[in-house]
Amino acid sequence: MNLSASLSGNLPVGRRTKLLIVDDQPLNIQVLYQLFSKDHQVFMATNGAQALALSASQQPDLILLDIVMPDMDGYEVCSRLKADPLTREIPVIFVTAHTDEASEEHGLDVGAVDFISKPVNPKIVRARVATHITLKKQSDLLRSWAYIDGLTGVNNRRYFDEQLGMEWARAERNKTGLAALLIDVDFFKRYNDHYGHQMGDDCLRRVATAIKASLRRPADQVARYGGEEFVCLLPDTELEGVLRVAEQIRCSVEQLQIAHADSPSSARVTVSVGGCTKLAGQDGAPEELIHQADAQLYAAKHDGRNRVRCAELVHQA
Repeated sequence: MNLSASLSGNLPVGRRTKLLIVDDQPLNIQVLYQLFSKDHQVFMATNGAQALALSASQQPDLILLDIVMPDMDGYEVCSRLKADPLTREIPVIFVTAHTDEASEEHGLDVGAVDFISKPVNPKIVRARVATHITLKKQSDLLRSWAYIDGLTGVNNRRYFDEQLGMEWARAERNKTGLAALLIDVDFFKRYNDHYGHQMGDDCLRRVATAIKASLRRPADQVARYGGEEFVCLLPDTELEGVLRVAEQIRCSVEQLQIAHADSPSSARVTVSVGGCTKLAGQDGAPEELIHQADAQLYAAKHDGRNRVRCAELVHQA
């Protein structure tokens, strides 16, 4: 086992479940690694700081966490994981020699889902890990259903609001940029009035599909913001990239060639797009990003619709 390589994330990338093992004793890590490395993608950390960093970057499906470690004990690590929106849903199992009731009660209080005593029994630790991974997958599935817009099949406003906070925190921590696009279907009320709500619903579904297809990176996200308005989050994207994606979305919708006989600006359904990007290391708040993207959307509509307007975030002191 190459501990340094694993700590760097140089393990086979696949669809296997991700486990993070956290222990300051390499021998303890070795035991757990041998139990799980065949069927899981295993990451390892030997202290709390490494554990927090890997949890945020790798998003493991479960964490096996020791309690007694130098600098930051397991209780503190678990508390920080549960306080961070990026990591709070990751189940934590304490693997420890501290098996008294007070230690177990404290561990559950800070957010752990289970306690396993050292030395570990291979059958027990495998069974408990399998149980909690299954529970997490079920929870993730239920959560995904709650985050999907029933009409268009893309994410909904609730999902976007949560992701905005998480991506903003990630951008600030990693000193990277973050961009948002607001997309409005031009004269959609007139479309609904002219063609009827059933065709209006079909129009929104087709527009949503075109927007989603225009996002090429796995990290880019689209959600229905409300009514005929959609929103995209583009992590680590500067102004040039924002403009390129926004124009791709505009063209993709126009190329659907959905007839719009009652539009004052075009014979086809079109969209106006407003974008804003936060520069790497720039201060501000996530609400400002959306507010200024909305201002750019207003400018695009004011200038004639079926166009793109984007700008860099200007911090409002």
